[in-house]
Amino acid sequence: METATQVSVDTDRSFDRPLHSTEYLVDGALKTWTGNTTPVYSNIYTKNAEGEVGPTLLGSIPDMETDAALEALDAAEKAFCRGQGKWPTMRVKDRLKCLANFAEKMKAHREEVVELLMWEIGKNKADSYKEFDRTVDYIFDTIEAYKKLDRKSAKFDKESGIHAHIRRGPLGVVLCLGPYNYPLNETFCLLIPAIIMGNTAIFKPAKHGVLLITPLLKAFHESFPPGVVNIVFGRGRKIASPIMQTGKIDVLALIGHSSSAVALQDQHPYKNRLRLVLGLEAKNPGIVLPDADLDLTIKECISGTLSYNGQRCTALKILFVHESIVEEFNSRFAKAVDALHYGMPWEEGAFLTPLPEPNKPEYIQGLIRDAEAKGAKVINKRGGELSHNYSYPAVLYPVTSEMEVYHEEQFGPVIPIMAYRDINEPLDVMAASEYGQQVSLFGRDIRKIGPLVDVLANLVCRVNLNSACQRGPDVYPFTGRKNSAVSTLSVFDALRSFSIRTFVAAKDNPYNNEILDALMDSKDSNFVSTEYLL
Repeated sequence: METATQVSVDTDRSFDRPLHSTEYLVDGALKTWTGNTTPVYSNIYTKNAEGEVGPTLLGSIPDMETDAALEALDAAEKAFCRGQGKWPTMRVKDRLKCLANFAEKMKAHREEVVELLMWEIGKNKADSYKEFDRTVDYIFDTIEAYKKLDRKSAKFDKESGIHAHIRRGPLGVVLCLGPYNYPLNETFCLLIPAIIMGNTAIFKPAKHGVLLITPLLKAFHESFPPGVVNIVFGRGRKIASPIMQTGKIDVLALIGHSSSAVALQDQHPYKNRLRLVLGLEAKNPGIVLPDADLDLTIKECISGTLSYNGQRCTALKILFVHESIVEEFNSRFAKAVDALHYGMPWEEGAFLTPLPEPNKPEYIQGLIRDAEAKGAKVINKRGGELSHNYSYPAVLYPVTSEMEVYHEEQFGPVIPIMAYRDINEPLDVMAASEYGQQVSLFGRDIRKIGPLVDVLANLVCRVNLNSACQRGPDVYPFTGRKNSAVSTLSVFDALRSFSIRTFVAAKDNPYNNEILDALMDSKDSNFVSTEYLL
């Protein structure tokens, strides 16, 4: 089998048309940035015109300054206008038309965005198409979810002689910061529900996976009123930090690391009114019981640990295997890892692909060296094979609590395995952990599984039975305990996370009832309505 070093340079394919984008979107206008720009390179190495092999230049983006960021904030603030703006007071069905129009325009850029997903972040072709299509589906699913939510609200309740018309209203201005590993899907899982509920937003793409947003700028521009969506590019310290320091942000929506979330919160002068919608890191474990079906378990653990090279918050980041089967599990799992195909993202069957972060291979090597120095061994033959843009997955055993890989969310291709004798050992590790997103439990005996589920459900927010951890389907809640999340994201839950319950109340008497009847008949209010959205 070819080694990682042999396939790390692609000489058969090139990126012939670098995308040098100078546009950004503020206050409903596509503006041209005339200041400094930042080159965007792919960690996939190719030959340049001089025949030298190195990172591939994909294009460039604006390196925007604080003044431009504050301009975007002013636009979003003006569009919301403390709840009095056109967007937050618009009829629900009209906002939904804007979202549907955007989704249709987005479809036209499928191939371009997928190509950039492969080059920018090394996501394989199948997963790149899946991310794009899933994002479009998410938009339409969110539209349908809002229709359902609005239909439930299209009525008056009566309690203790008081009529109440209860709906969900927007919160204000949202700062939206997405991650590099799902730069389209997870970013839009923040942005779309935020704006559909009537909020306005400033969106800054992540450092990696940034160019792929540029083909969609025109679609945003043509689909929404001025100031509803503002898209800026640049470094967080020049964009996000100054925006937070103004105190004008009502919602911080971020998928990333808790350290970034805390740093941004600390810069907001009015923390008591700052709503947080955060998807953060996790150290999801897999627990393999003695009676687990090893064929199924190994298949799911391969997917769970190494899909997109383990660069997912939902990845399995540590495996606990019962001592009675750990030897067989390790042998079979190591062979399965070594059989995985490394290749370029567009190659058919490429499961492992180049890492987008230039420093990640050396970081993975550091975890391996630390574990080996403290008694662990790399038990798969190819483990740790190093190239400039990849470190082949290393299976480490036995891992102990003294090792860095035990504690850190490695977010890459290294897999720590621990043997346990008593089931309370992995449970105690999970209880002491700073994270609490998901767990995968592999086994068959319901007398053991039943009580375990009761405990695990209090330690994490999703227990996956005989399957890898994952986010989808998007209709299911996606959240976490402790440092893993704040608020809940799903097609339905995200609508609640980006809104607040608000209502009109009136005492039940002829005077008020006559007014309410006339108000509903007149359609003078977009809020007071019992119309059903079909």
